[in-house]
Amino acid sequence: MHILPTISTFFIALSAILVAIGWILIVKNKRKEHKAVMISAAVSALLFFIIYVSRTVFIGNTSFGGPENIQTYFTIFLIFHIILATVGAVFGIVTLILAFKRNIKKHRKIGPVTSIIWFFSAVTGILVYIFLYVLYDPGETTSMIKAILGL
Repeated sequence: MHILPTISTFFIALSAILVAIGWILIVKNKRKEHKAVMISAAVSALLFFIIYVSRTVFIGNTSFGGPENIQTYFTIFLIFHIILATVGAVFGIVTLILAFKRNIKKHRKIGPVTSIIWFFSAVTGILVYIFLYVLYDPGETTSMIKAILGL
């Protein structure tokens, strides 16, 4: 069932690309286009989240199937990614709320920070996908805690 991780990874990559485009648009003072692209980025991230949570609840998570000598490094990297993605999601929600409430002064301050966190989150997420499904055969599908900790 590798299609769901592939689709969700596509949406997270798309969201990062859209954030980059949105950043370029706002630098060029194209506010209307910036808003549309950033809303699209948020929708893309939300689609990722819906697919990820649905897969986690109904199917489970894929454990690392690569060599044991790098499993600890992968686990540390995965935990870093999870923390980064969580922080990025919270920052993203706050940034969107500030924009929709027209608190542009605060939105301008937090927006670039949010974007950078989101880029790193997306890149590390794509790397997790590559480690789990491309470089190595996937491990077993199991509960989230077992998959993260390699139990």
